Amino acid sequence: MISRRRARRPAADTPLVHRIASLLLRYPDETMLACLDDIAAALPAVADPADRARLATTRDHLLHLPPTEAAQRYVGTFDHTRHRSLHLTYYRHGDTRARGMALLALKHTYRRAGHEPPEAELPDFLQLMLEFAALVPEPGHRILLQCQAGLEFLRQALHEYSTPYADVLDTLCGRLPEPARRERDAWRRPAAEGPPGEQVGLEPFGPPEQTGLEPFALPGHPAPPAYPTQRAFLSAEEGR
Repeated sequence: MISRRRARRPAADTPLVHRIASLLLRYPDETMLACLDDIAAALPAVADPADRARLATTRDHLLHLPPTEAAQRYVGTFDHTRHRSLHLTYYRHGDTRARGMALLALKHTYRRAGHEPPEAELPDFLQLMLEFAALVPEPGHRILLQCQAGLEFLRQALHEYSTPYADVLDTLCGRLPEPARRERDAWRRPAAEGPPGEQVGLEPFGPPEQTGLEPFALPGHPAPPAYPTQRAFLSAEEGR
């Protein structure tokens, strides 16, 4: 059982946790596996011993697998089923118009905070959201709160699949406040029945203010930079 923080203000080391989690959830290609030593060097800065142990477990699991097997296990975990999707708005909206609106809102959130999301990936991709939360903690924390149901669904599915990646989701969910009972009750039906199945594509059909994912402006923020490389996350000053 993971412990919960009831305060809505994230701990000081949460941006570093988000950086590490984003790396660990990436496809384990040569570039990603080369970051495992950087992750080990950064782990002592994670204050919570349980979080540090969970992240280390996933890191050690990847370290000791042959690269081909690590890639095969990743694909088997995330790419062959929608029940373990890394695209968080899917759990709530499925392939419906509402999801298109939520994706538009996320893009707007990134841009208002000074970061242009890459065109090659949908904005609800968990790794991308974690990168954003590491760089801009306040709005990043809020979008993770708004996608908390998706995180919980994914966490449960990874535990059912018995994969070490579940430790990463335990860490992420433990960094969010414990949901109220009414919120958990609202999640039960989608968890039991699965996401809506209306096949209408993913094009947005409304402005961000109608989606429930409000944009967050950071006054005086510089012009949108490119997303940093994986190694840049762990070399950032605040992550040391």
